[in-house]
Amino acid sequence: MTANFLIRPIEPRDDATVAAIIRKVMPEFGADGPGFAIHDMEVDHMAEAYAQPGRAYFVVEREGVVIGGAGVAPLDGGEPDVCELRKMYFLPQARGIGAGTAMMERCLDAARALGYRRCYLETLTGMDAAQALYRRSGFAPICQAMGGTGHHGCDRFYLREL
Repeated sequence: MTANFLIRPIEPRDDATVAAIIRKVMPEFGADGPGFAIHDMEVDHMAEAYAQPGRAYFVVEREGVVIGGAGVAPLDGGEPDVCELRKMYFLPQARGIGAGTAMMERCLDAARALGYRRCYLETLTGMDAAQALYRRSGFAPICQAMGGTGHHGCDRFYLREL
């Protein structure tokens, strides 16, 4: 299926929309309790949070409407060459149109440009489509969490060489 969408860097005008997407999608997968990214302080101020050095966040826009996003940032408590794929969430209308694959490529390219050598991510059981995307994108499952993200609700962990 060919879909027209645009992936672009987040802007301050996107903050409320991205926060709403995160708060809508995470509960869909049971990720709304303690220990999940939905409670991270940056959720309401993503443009500012990802304007910091070593970070990048992108949104998927279709027909002028933001329908998803994802980014990379240093892995909290991790080694300096490891970034984390963060807050990759898509509304249902962004799923199945190739946006996930395109976003993953954009984020991994950004991670390389920022000088990272490995990319880590964490997710949870039940996010099967996301895990299939991660594996297709070269991520391999690892046995335990890395760093100190504070997301103790996650139970699946992946790492990829860049």
